[in-house]
Amino acid sequence: MKNKTCIRVYADQRQIDNCREKLQENAFTFSQLGKVLNLAGNEVRLKILYLLEEEQELCPCDLSDMLNMSIPAVSQHLRKLRDGQIIDSKRVAQTIFYFLKKEHLKILKPFFKYINQQDLKPATV
Repeated sequence: MKNKTCIRVYADQRQIDNCREKLQENAFTFSQLGKVLNLAGNEVRLKILYLLEEEQELCPCDLSDMLNMSIPAVSQHLRKLRDGQIIDSKRVAQTIFYFLKKEHLKILKPFFKYINQQDLKPATV
């Protein structure tokens, strides 16, 4: 396979500088968005985030039943989401309830809206 390189004749330095500046100005936002999307990129974690947004708060037992998974498996995903500071928890007596942090809802809401608008079923052959 041949090594393909850019052979442009003229580089628009102003365009390059403007784009670099935009990236630098938004570095924190890119970092936050990347972190959220990285964690939400796992199907199970995306489902957990969706359910937390729909129901406001859920305990691991509820999520276990809803996802048809063991509590330890659900807890591992909750730990990753909590370590990534996307969800938080509160204790009520012996039960821990998890909820989606509001600052991440703005990022995730369009994905949840897309999910809710889909009535596409896999095509049957």
